[in-house]
Amino acid sequence: MSWDLEAELAELEQRHLRRRLRVSETQALNFASNDYLGLAQSDFLKQTLLESVARQGAGSGASRLVVGTKGPHQRLEEQIAAFKQKQAALTFSSGYAASVGVITSVVGSDDVVLLDKFAHASLIDAAKLSGATIRVFPHNHLGKLERLLQSTAATARRTLIVTESIFSMDGDECPLREIVELKDKHGAWLLLDEAHAIGVIGPGGRGLAADLGLADQVEIHLGTLSKALGLSGGYIAGSRALIDVLINRARSFIYTTAPPPALAEAAAGALAHVSGRQGDSLRQQLHQNVQQLRHGLQNVPKDRSAIIPYIVGAENAALELAEQLRAQHNIIAPAIRYPTVPRGTARLRLSVSAIHSSEEIQHVTDALSISMKAS
Repeated sequence: MSWDLEAELAELEQRHLRRRLRVSETQALNFASNDYLGLAQSDFLKQTLLESVARQGAGSGASRLVVGTKGPHQRLEEQIAAFKQKQAALTFSSGYAASVGVITSVVGSDDVVLLDKFAHASLIDAAKLSGATIRVFPHNHLGKLERLLQSTAATARRTLIVTESIFSMDGDECPLREIVELKDKHGAWLLLDEAHAIGVIGPGGRGLAADLGLADQVEIHLGTLSKALGLSGGYIAGSRALIDVLINRARSFIYTTAPPPALAEAAAGALAHVSGRQGDSLRQQLHQNVQQLRHGLQNVPKDRSAIIPYIVGAENAALELAEQLRAQHNIIAPAIRYPTVPRGTARLRLSVSAIHSSEEIQHVTDALSISMKAS
């Protein structure tokens, strides 16, 4: 048995896969954040949070099932349920906690989870923790998904399809309408992770399911408060029975201190802002910015999400390009490498915000052109 952690780190270093924490440079041009609508640093949200802390205090003091549930938690959950057009909702301390909480609560050893190959790590970890049999289908491959549904129908107690509406590393959409048709045909349930669609896509920023008129046909809606809403936390929305099961079974909800009530109150303000006229204006600007950057770059997909994968290939090449952008052009666009993305597809994950200016977007396209020519 070896406990040589230094050797493990050296191996990661040799493979260009070692990660290090770096304090974000506030004066640099940030094209790596998930703050799609620019709310995280907005005067509106900062003031909302300050006022909420003054009213609600700094912390909740206990878990939700003890004395940690406060009025703002309940009001936010009612607001999320209405926003997502579902019967009820439950908030968690993070999107990761929401993923783990819901999947481990609704499936177990007699069940099957069908995972898109590009599903987020939190969804993969949750499926493993559940004890269910896991089957992975190639990214957005409907034919393979249907074959898996057919093969599990006779033996599984429950079959849960898990996918994302907007995938976090490629920025593409799942074929949601077709997936809904398949899960209905075979009696499965669908968990749809809308983390990168909320606030960005659909009427009022309600996500892809709402955009396609399919909100009522998705059993489990998962989302976060930490991207377009500019704060932190996660949520599950669905039937009243689903939420009651989570309150009783979701260990990542039960055995943790409740998020600060001030945070819940601020999130309610952010949600109202995002789903109203101000949100519509921010989304319009965001989509203009996305279109400008996508059309200014070569060999990037023309999807509508705010996530643009600039594929480089080798891990060391992606690291070098990211460092050139930071050192020579004052642009933050970190390299994304295996295991976050498949081997050989290391990339810069460019994420666009409504508060980027046209000149800043042009600066990124120019900088990438200069850097690639020099490499």
